[in-house]
Amino acid sequence: MINFNSDSGGSLLQQVQKKQDSLFEKLASGKKINSAADGAAAQQIIDRLTSQVEGNRQAINNVYDGISLSQVAEGGLEGINNDVNRIRELSVQAGSGILSAADKQAIQSEITQLQENISQTIEQTNFAGKPLLSSDSDINFQVGAQAGQQISVGTKDIASQLSGVLNIDVTSQSSEDILAAADAAVDVVGSARGELGAVQNQLASTARNLSQSDVNTAAARSRIQDTDYAQAASQQAANDVLGQAALSVQVQANQQQGSVLSLLNG
Repeated sequence: MINFNSDSGGSLLQQVQKKQDSLFEKLASGKKINSAADGAAAQQIIDRLTSQVEGNRQAINNVYDGISLSQVAEGGLEGINNDVNRIRELSVQAGSGILSAADKQAIQSEITQLQENISQTIEQTNFAGKPLLSSDSDINFQVGAQAGQQISVGTKDIASQLSGVLNIDVTSQSSEDILAAADAAVDVVGSARGELGAVQNQLASTARNLSQSDVNTAAARSRIQDTDYAQAASQQAANDVLGQAALSVQVQANQQQGSVLSLLNG
């Protein structure tokens, strides 16, 4: 009994075609690992690195939200600081013994306007609907891909701490009491601005570290995942040659089978 085995050529051709399809996918996607079938261990590492990259990038966004919030609060405090300094200046002016009651009332009118400005600034200074100068609280920002990596930006109830300067009246209070209230307000605002400056620096440093970590992690993922185009092109060329050889083997096997059958039938 005569057996004609062209399966070996066909099987080889199928293997070549499967490898060729894989190479085409790698070249088209730019990834040498497209699924666990391409490398289960590598895919697990890629998944972990991808999770870290995505977490880092969201954390960077959170950090910049924190910086923006603290800048808004600091801007409000700067305006309050300017108004408080002007109130103090006017309070010193009102301490002159040569001023008449009308003169002091004119000074008080400007002070009252400044006090209203301060109250308005406190009321309007908010970020995404969160008041920044009218309550004592901590606003937390997740600043890392892992649990527990948080930075808090503290908000202050500035209104209650500035009650003295907000109630200054140069027409009825002594210069000593007025200046004490103004100086206390300057200290309150200065302290709050200092705390915000410190947390802004902390957030900025965290943003730099996260950005560098993101670059390094993305690069590590790329080395594992991304296609080496030169290598893939070389493999494709070699696979083309192998495919031609497999096709030739199958054609020859088919021709031999046909020749023998012709002889037997003749």
